[in-house]
Amino acid sequence: MSRQGAKWQMASCRWAGLLAYLFAYFLTACLPMATPPHFPTETPTPADTATPTVIWFPSTQTPTTVATVIHSPTPESRPGVGAILMSDGFYLPTEWTLQNTASTSISVGGNELTLALSQPKGYIYSIQEGALFSDFYAEITASTNLCSGLDEYGMLIRYNSPSNFYRFSLSCNGQIRLDRVYAGTPSSPQAWMPSTSVPSAAPSISRLGVWAAGDEMRFFVNDQYQFSVSDSLFPSGALGVFIRSGGETAVTVSFSDLVVRSVRH
Repeated sequence: MSRQGAKWQMASCRWAGLLAYLFAYFLTACLPMATPPHFPTETPTPADTATPTVIWFPSTQTPTTVATVIHSPTPESRPGVGAILMSDGFYLPTEWTLQNTASTSISVGGNELTLALSQPKGYIYSIQEGALFSDFYAEITASTNLCSGLDEYGMLIRYNSPSNFYRFSLSCNGQIRLDRVYAGTPSSPQAWMPSTSVPSAAPSISRLGVWAAGDEMRFFVNDQYQFSVSDSLFPSGALGVFIRSGGETAVTVSFSDLVVRSVRH
């Protein structure tokens, strides 16, 4: 082969290689692009940071099915009442829990324990410290100063903790009820009912009474029987008082002359 023929053969090979490369490039460019692989990911669940709160009052007036309500008085509505276990003329403030804030006040003076609040829908209470009662008959006088509508005041019975107790309530429009707060959840063994024994205006004075023996509790206002409830959830506990604003107005109630007597049954 001549020298010129060898050059021609080399040039032909180069052109053939270039054409093969271009053909392969255009062929792959026309193919669809591969989809990148998909790897499942886990969406983190937000942590529940809400703080549980105690609901102090029932949202409805539906009576609980656990307790039994008895409205008819017995021939002897306060049987077995005996000697005085404790009496309090409200001389020593150290015997009651006193917690004051910008909108609430609890004070002892003038032989009275006075609870006052200016917070809308507010609720405050005070507990008699150092004494627990199971079977007893307790009476206390409540004097309303500022009170209207469904504002409430009354006694805490068999109080075990801020989340476990009974509450005997009088409203400032002449009604009564019994609440039970268990593990922070309230219910009403006795829902609101009108009572001619409860004053419907302030200022007023009422004598509240609670007879408790075993599972049965009987409630009185101004020496008049109101209703009975049979419930075994809290067999004993401390005594206390409370007030609550049912609306936007201030509430002030003073309590005096607490007497607790024994009950034999």
